[in-house]
Amino acid sequence: MSTLTFDTLKFANRLKAAGMDPRLAEEQAEALAEVLEDHHKALATREYLDMQLKATASDIKTDLIKWVAGMLVAQAAVVATLVKLL
Repeated sequence: MSTLTFDTLKFANRLKAAGMDPRLAEEQAEALAEVLEDHHKALATREYLDMQLKATASDIKTDLIKWVAGMLVAQAAVVATLVKLL
C-alpha cells in the first residue's frame, strides 16, 4: 500500500510566514496531516477491489447455477408431461 507524504514543517512555516501565530500554525499542520492520513486509509486499494470483484463473480456464478438447475427441472417436467400424454 502506498504511503502519503505531507510536510507538516513546510506547511506550518508557510502559515507562520503569512502571519499566523506559530503555535496555531503548527496545530493546523498536524490536524491537516491527520485528516489526510485518515482519508488516505479510506481509499479503496486494488486488493480490496479484486476481493470484491471475486465475491461478486462468485455470487453471480451461484445464481447462474441455481437458474440452470431450475430450468433443467422444469424441462424434465415438461418432457415427462409430454411423454405421459403420448
